[in-house]
Amino acid sequence: MKTITSIHNPLIKSLQQLQDKAKSRKQSGTFLIEGKREIELAIQGGYILDTVLFLPDLITIEEVKKRTHEQVDIIKITKEVYQKLAYRDTTEGIVAVAQSKSVQLSDLKLSKKPLILVAEAPEKPGNIGALLRTADAAKLDAVLIANPKTDIYNPNVVRSSVGGLFTNQIATGTTAEIIEFLKQNDIKFYCATLQNSNAYYEENFTEPTAIIVGTEATGLSQEWRDHATQNIYIPMEGIIDSMNVSVAAAILIFEAKRQRKCARK
Repeated sequence: MKTITSIHNPLIKSLQQLQDKAKSRKQSGTFLIEGKREIELAIQGGYILDTVLFLPDLITIEEVKKRTHEQVDIIKITKEVYQKLAYRDTTEGIVAVAQSKSVQLSDLKLSKKPLILVAEAPEKPGNIGALLRTADAAKLDAVLIANPKTDIYNPNVVRSSVGGLFTNQIATGTTAEIIEFLKQNDIKFYCATLQNSNAYYEENFTEPTAIIVGTEATGLSQEWRDHATQNIYIPMEGIIDSMNVSVAAAILIFEAKRQRKCARK
């Protein structure tokens, strides 16, 4: 088994580039996953691992082999090397290099009455991760990112999604492309915005539906508001007039889930 002891090793330097630079992730088509649970979920989600690096002080080779597939290249590393690669405060001694998946709209596989979340131009990786966790909790058909400002394999997205990156179908595109995709698939879409909107609980989400959310700072673009099946809002009874985008998305998504459950009775 190969062992790497130097932080100056060319492979280790290239992996640091994957952590730090979206350009490196895009060019190589790979990204890093840290943690036992996350690696297991990635494999279950169909991600292919190229390499697994482990710190024997924290995890045994037997545990590593249980969590990976036969084709993966396993490398033993020292504590100093691991600390260069580890991104999280809590440490489990295992890091994997995985191949990125396609994020094309055409690759999505949807149910007959899909429920989809669309987020337009989310900038904070933590918000993207939280949206993916919400989507996993609701078992949505897909999460679409319109006009992405951050690549979905950003280490903060991987970390904050707590594995949700691997359990959801994800696609990206421009606002215009996603609007066209929704229309072609006869999916009604409801935009969370204050302009020309109805209270969210007044709408029917039992048909093929997409919930559209924007950024907390600027909301949704006019293009979304103009094409929406209906604009919707969450009534606010306090003084503050906005809430975190993942919280707002959760309220809207679980109202749709409630309606669908009631419709089946």
